[in-house]
Amino acid sequence: MLLDFNQTMCTERLIVILRGVPDTMLPAVLDVLYEAGIRLAEITYDMSGTVSYAHTAEMIAMASSRMAGKMYIGAGTVVTTEQVQMTADAGGTFIISPHTDTELIKNIKQKHLYALPGAMTVSEIVAAHNAGADYIKLFPASSLGPDFIRQVHGPLPQVKLLAVSGVSVKDVPQYLAAGAAGFGIGSAVANRKLCLENKLDQIYKNAVSYVSACRIGGKGMGEGVK
Repeated sequence: MLLDFNQTMCTERLIVILRGVPDTMLPAVLDVLYEAGIRLAEITYDMSGTVSYAHTAEMIAMASSRMAGKMYIGAGTVVTTEQVQMTADAGGTFIISPHTDTELIKNIKQKHLYALPGAMTVSEIVAAHNAGADYIKLFPASSLGPDFIRQVHGPLPQVKLLAVSGVSVKDVPQYLAAGAAGFGIGSAVANRKLCLENKLDQIYKNAVSYVSACRIGGKGMGEGVK
């Protein structure tokens, strides 16, 4: 049984970012991730123009339907209200952005979706939190490191920070000890090359490694998977 979104975030601490996964492979990748213990996945909008927003929304709709009651599906690299609406219409649960845009955050909340905007400075973190962000994506986390999270938590203990970009399995305990609420992990779990080579077993192993690291390093380990 899938816990509600906040409980799932609290216990699992891990969102897998699916960028560039071929359409034909997406159902199998989602199934493998679920078997590995993943309960939150982001399907990313393509800003290069190679893949239309409408097509990405179709993939979000497919994933949301396929994984209903098993996994929360959200959208990533969301920078416009059009993408927010398309994600809501597709049945997505949460929105992840690479930046802090207070009006976009408010729009996300008006659509009754969870808002996870990106931030890199304390000013952006405070602005995102005050605009109603549920979690704040520290991006790129590898450029700042766990000590940044520790320092921010001094004056801002109420802010829930997710470490995204460049976090290896061995880095997870340090970020959790510093106060990170969770992680967004992309190519280190699933990437286009692994999909094209049909290496679902490697995707499974990668996911299990991060799931284990997130549970061992935090409280309430193992509560989220039923």
